[in-house]
Amino acid sequence: MSNPRGASRLVLLVTSAVFINYIDRGNLATAAPLIQDELHLRATELGILMSAFYYGYVPCMPLMGWLAERFGTHKILAGAVAVWSLATLLTGFAGSFIALLGLRVLLGIGESAAFPCASKVIANAVDVTRLGVANGIMSFGYLLGPAVGTLIGGYLMTVIGWRAVFIIFGSASLLWLVPWSRAASALKESTAAQEGTQPAFRDILKQRALWGASIGHFASNYGYYFIISWLPFYLVKSRGFSIASMAEIASWAYLLNALSAFGMGWLTDRWIRHGQNPTVIYKSIMGITHLIGIGCMAGMVLLPEKQSIASLFIFELVSGCSYTGLFAIPQILAGPQATGRWVGVQNAAGNVAGIIAPLITGILVDQTGHFELAFALAAGINLLGFIGWVFILPAIRPVQWPARSLGERASGVGA
Repeated sequence: MSNPRGASRLVLLVTSAVFINYIDRGNLATAAPLIQDELHLRATELGILMSAFYYGYVPCMPLMGWLAERFGTHKILAGAVAVWSLATLLTGFAGSFIALLGLRVLLGIGESAAFPCASKVIANAVDVTRLGVANGIMSFGYLLGPAVGTLIGGYLMTVIGWRAVFIIFGSASLLWLVPWSRAASALKESTAAQEGTQPAFRDILKQRALWGASIGHFASNYGYYFIISWLPFYLVKSRGFSIASMAEIASWAYLLNALSAFGMGWLTDRWIRHGQNPTVIYKSIMGITHLIGIGCMAGMVLLPEKQSIASLFIFELVSGCSYTGLFAIPQILAGPQATGRWVGVQNAAGNVAGIIAPLITGILVDQTGHFELAFALAAGINLLGFIGWVFILPAIRPVQWPARSLGERASGVGA
């Protein structure tokens, strides 16, 4: 898209979509202590509910990336927002574990379109030298979501209860569809311009870079989802904080995470425009983040209260620096013609962590009565991320797609 103002508007719209996305998916973690008490759930059942979102989210992402490139990002993202907003709203009426389970799966199906669609919009609309800032803004949005959702949602839950909060937040999410409908014409033009130039899905799946980034993405997400799913419960049940105090600590930690992502996005663009190698920049950031993450996980569970909270804040600061790379790297590698499907696959692999981390944590807490083993596992997975980003991922530059691949319509896996 040649219009900078139009590009900025699209970036802000997809940023607001992922902001809403993370508020709606994170409300369950904030409400977990209240839901457990009301419905008499075990920690393992809470872990299943937190993981259930990813049962729909993970397998649908490659499909959503394909649908976005086949039928248009504007249509797919609009339908997805409507689905996840209704799932959030209806959660306020759920009266059993089974009802909550079904709605969490539906929420995941709706939200699976967010990042493949958002990444395709950014890859089409933004110049490569501005991808850091664009992804920094988007990362700021989805990382700010938990901060706002935890702070406001946690406060409202103490006043009006958890059910009313889900109903209010789900209803408010539907309002996003109004400005998005006005941007549809620009997105239709962008989709039409790309038609007939996509590489075949099989050639995307053959890329070593895709799998190195997917392994790294999994490890990055494991730490993130472990914290975002269980931090409220850990602070209340293990550290003795009240719901209000927990909400304040968690929201400040999430806000620091978001600000860090935005700042690093600006810095990476500045370094690249001044001639620095994107491979060195992004690999250094991703690798260092995982090494520091090991120490932070240990500190959060082993140190006294003040030092534990300090470890949490350090983790959020450092991990935030890596989030710009999660999507800027595939946008550089895949290019506009393949970003939707590439991110669909990479983000699906990365979000397997969303299935594993909450569930394993719940099982370990039930079996041991404490969080030490859960934090130790999260620390160890950082080593896997270091290997993926630093050793498996090759140089970060646009993939030269096979000539036979270009011009084939993205009609499915192996097409």
